[in-house]
Amino acid sequence: MKRKTRTPARPSSRLRALRDRIDQLDEMIQQLVSERASCAQEIASLKLAAGEENFYRPEREVDVLRRVIERNTGPLSAEEMARLFREIMSACLALEKPMQIAFLGPEGTFTQAAALKHFGHSVTTLPLGGIADVFREVESGAANFGVVPIENSTEGVINHTLDMFMDSPLRICGEVELRIHHHLLSKAKSLKGAKRVLSHQQSLAQCREWLDTNLPDVDRVSVASNAEAARLVACDSRAVAIAGSSAAEIYELHVLASNIEDEPDNTTRFLIIGRLDPLPSGDDKTSLLISGPNRTGSLMRLLEPLARHKINMTRIESRPSRRGLWEYVFFVDIDGHMQDTRVRKALDELEKGSSVIKWLGSYPKAVL
Repeated sequence: MKRKTRTPARPSSRLRALRDRIDQLDEMIQQLVSERASCAQEIASLKLAAGEENFYRPEREVDVLRRVIERNTGPLSAEEMARLFREIMSACLALEKPMQIAFLGPEGTFTQAAALKHFGHSVTTLPLGGIADVFREVESGAANFGVVPIENSTEGVINHTLDMFMDSPLRICGEVELRIHHHLLSKAKSLKGAKRVLSHQQSLAQCREWLDTNLPDVDRVSVASNAEAARLVACDSRAVAIAGSSAAEIYELHVLASNIEDEPDNTTRFLIIGRLDPLPSGDDKTSLLISGPNRTGSLMRLLEPLARHKINMTRIESRPSRRGLWEYVFFVDIDGHMQDTRVRKALDELEKGSSVIKWLGSYPKAVL
């Protein structure tokens, strides 16, 4: 018996009208994006004529994104709308001057994901082997900016990044926050026969409870990064890696378990480092390195100007100064910009009471 071929139903008049409208809107959007790109090229010409070499302005980009979020009425989420505009700005900026962004590699790390979230996909990302390498690449001018992790909501601060600021001339130019979802990856299609789980020590700690429950007898091996773990596992069927979805794609691994982080709101904060001093954006953060005399009540007296001028301190971390036995420096984040009058007055007073004070940068707070 011959099977009858079903003829596809004709689209309704309403459906045809909606598709026609989408085509019209697509044409309008394309024309407007092209016009925006032309404006960006003209801005580049004006800046070059004025002798200005830096085309990237963090305070300008964050101002655009904040206004995008404020006027968003849906149905797309504010985060999705901001992501679309980031990519438009990234493509337009690349017409002015393509940027090279150094990050803690290899390909597929969360740091690379943070770099692309902040700068968009129209930049060149440069994977490097360590945090110190990222600092050196930016200091030498080989990269325009660098992206390094600074703290995780579950496991706390990344000390190596803090230590690099003690001697580096670089500024903090921005920050980006990234929700971290960890997946269990393998060349094999099942956990049977797994002898080792590889990942960065922070990721192993962030998945401790899941590993204790599901892989209690499997050895845990700390490596330089999650992406490095994925790269190694791609050649070892008896090992599994904890890494992100991009690493699974790059190294062609099977996802054996998804979202295995112990905290569902697991977030890592990354810093943008460069040779730029952003102007005030209206909602900024300032980072400092300070040290005082080693005596009773020193820290309280050191920070007292912040309280007197009603400056909110959002974070403080101590690290050995590496300049003397039992001497410490403090890394401090405060609300506000160096050019704000209250912040400037408080820092002038703080400078008088400290033996060391180093301004690490004033920069826009992270957007989404």
